Amino acid sequence: MSIRQFQAQRMHAPRDFQSISSEPVCVEIGAGKGKHALLFTQTNPNSKLIAIERTREKFLAMQKQHALEGQPNLQTVHADALPWIVHALYPAQVEQFFILYPNPEPHNPAQRWLNMPFFEFLLSRLKNGGTITLASNIPEYIEEAEQQVQNLWKLPFVKEVIGQDSARTHFEIKYLERGELCQQLIISKPEGYTTRFDEFQPLQGQNASSAE
Repeated sequence: MSIRQFQAQRMHAPRDFQSISSEPVCVEIGAGKGKHALLFTQTNPNSKLIAIERTREKFLAMQKQHALEGQPNLQTVHADALPWIVHALYPAQVEQFFILYPNPEPHNPAQRWLNMPFFEFLLSRLKNGGTITLASNIPEYIEEAEQQVQNLWKLPFVKEVIGQDSARTHFEIKYLERGELCQQLIISKPEGYTTRFDEFQPLQGQNASSAE
């Protein structure tokens, strides 16, 4: 694989980190104000979703709405996703990852999800048959991700146009109302797919005292 290896062991735990159990979960990265997370847990009561948001203002809005709605199968986390995932998640634990309308990083292509060495670690946390849903309103972002899925990560995927009536996130509603093309890749992890992190166990709060 022509990408440098992610240095997982160098990741400090997020502030106030709390470990989780090894039960199967779904994970949303960059959950914003929680519109998708709240809807998903309401309509999928047998699935547990962990919704991660780094921005304090958005996290507090999600937390407030969750307190009102009270879905018992939703856990909200205020943290940077990368260190949290390294410290919390077990190999092949995740049934679905959702990355809906991430920052396209126009000036830093190396920070796009499928261009990052971290994506290999993410794949190690996904169970066989699990999926990663990546949505964007930027055609070039989807096209580049599609190339990376095929050529670098060598994973099966489905590319879909998102329907005009979809309303999973506040961004999605805004983009569709403006008439923008919203698309998603649903990337699958096939049986027998291996990464260099398949045996890597969660750090579970090691180095927490030195977290920034």
